[in-house]
Parts: sequence; structure tokens; C-alpha cells
Amino acid sequence: MSQVLILNASYEPLGGVSVRHAIGMLVREVAVVEEAVEGQMFGPYPRPRVVRLLRYVAAKWLHRPAGWSKRAVLTRDRHRCAYCAGRATTVDHVVPMSRGGGSTWLNTVASCSPCNNRKGDRLLPETSLRLAWQPWVPRHADLLA
Repeated sequence: MSQVLILNASYEPLGGVSVRHAIGMLVREVAVVEEAVEGQMFGPYPRPRVVRLLRYVAAKWLHRPAGWSKRAVLTRDRHRCAYCAGRATTVDHVVPMSRGGGSTWLNTVASCSPCNNRKGDRLLPETSLRLAWQPWVPRHADLLA
């Protein structure tokens, strides 16, 4: 099922919901359609692609650190390899797990398969690879943008 982007009253993205949930928000009149799918209707409502809340919601959770996941690491690094800046499809541990590194924001970067295989189970000083940027801990809002 496709997702509908939810914008706060201030037009900042809050996340995504199902089309069914978005239509329910329109029926309850807590949101308005900002962008619709051309030519598709749900009863009297156009099928929404983006809806905006009518009242501002204080989304404090957006400014908290996001939970770690491989998908989130790829999103944080914009699917760019931290070693060669090519298209990243995998996640690499800067300090390999076999050497005590964990799956944390500061120890993982997006990587392309050739660079990931080239680095293997070694530390960066043991290879000719260099990080193009330092890993950082993103907020929820950073991953939505």
C-alpha cells in the first residue's frame, strides 16, 4: 500500500501514513490535501499524495536521536559510499564487529560493495581507504528530509 506524506501546519514533514489513514484524517477535518494523485478519487476526496495538518503538532520526537538500522544508515549517508562517494548498497562497520566494533551510528557508514569487500575485516589504518566524512548521529527530522 502506498504512503501519504504528512506535513505539520508549518509545512515540515512529520512522516508517512497509509492512504486509508490519510482519508480518515480528511473525513475528521484535521488535515487538507496539499498534493493529490491526478484523476483518482475516494468518494468526494481526491486520493492524497501529501496532506497538511490544520493545527500545529509539537513533534519533539523529531529532534531526538533516531534509532539505528541499516536502512537509516543508508538514508543518513544519502546512499553514497563513505570511501569513494559512489552509489552505496551496503553498510560497513568502521571498526569491524570481529574486532569489537558494534552496530552504532558512529561505527557504521554506507558503502558500495567493492569498497566494503576491499576493506574486509580490517581497520582503516590497515587499508588504503579513507573516510570522506565522519559518521554522525542523526535526528528523526534529518532522516525524513
